Amino acid sequence: MAWPVRWLKSRGMVRASMKQSRLEQRLQRQIAQTSADYQLLEPGDRIMVALSGGKDSYGMLHLLHGVKARMPFSIELVAVHLDQQQPGYDGAPLRAWLEARGYPFEILSEDTYSVVVSHLEPGATYCSLCSRLRRGILYTAAERLGCNKIALGHHREDTLETFLLNLFYSGRLQAMPARYTTDDGRFQVIRPLIECAEADLVALAAEQEFPILPCNLCGSQEGLKREAIGELLVQLEASNPQLKSVMLHALQNVRPTHLLDREVKAAWDARPAEIRPRPVEAAPTRRHARALPVLSGGE
Repeated sequence: MAWPVRWLKSRGMVRASMKQSRLEQRLQRQIAQTSADYQLLEPGDRIMVALSGGKDSYGMLHLLHGVKARMPFSIELVAVHLDQQQPGYDGAPLRAWLEARGYPFEILSEDTYSVVVSHLEPGATYCSLCSRLRRGILYTAAERLGCNKIALGHHREDTLETFLLNLFYSGRLQAMPARYTTDDGRFQVIRPLIECAEADLVALAAEQEFPILPCNLCGSQEGLKREAIGELLVQLEASNPQLKSVMLHALQNVRPTHLLDREVKAAWDARPAEIRPRPVEAAPTRRHARALPVLSGGE
């Protein structure tokens, strides 16, 4: 369902409450536009908002509640936080923050930490196994809660880094979509922050004083490939401040005819007529020279 353009322009997305900063207003407008473009929020949705305790998930939950209050239809949000029983974990600040705002929430507890450290060799990166275990638990909770969508807090830099990681190390062109269906078909996974800059989310976290919970598992590892990719982007951005915006636009501006994947080319050739680009009349070729040889050989 496409959101009315007049709503995006005239409702609270532009004329936000005086209590909101310009940063918060801008991020809410961005989420509203992303949600309209990719149909992330639809009437009757019951959405699990995965709350890790990091700046991104705090920002996502906070901003989604602001967007929800001004939407032309009704949705439900329920925050779910998973205590993975990492050493030194203290979820009290997160719980207090949720209770103070009156947000519907659940806190789960599963010892995924012991599973991860017992299955991997010393020095191995934990992210992949940890995320699979966490995802399975969240999916089970989402089904019990009657949620049809799960919101994750990945932002612009996350999808750009994922794209480069896949390009450099996995040999495929793949990033993070704004919306996809889980393999079992049970849920839609959405990423409302996918077009939001990480720097803006850092600033929002400081502005709102989110009680950030440190990650003592993957956050303590050094030399991760994703970290190296992030540093590369920072270096490139020094000479081109618009680099990340241009890269994000590139992911929205694919030209299958100029790639080497034959299946993608075949699917593009078979696309419905209504999405074909309008043919452009070629301008007459200008002859700049006679193109006659000064030397020739052979027969």
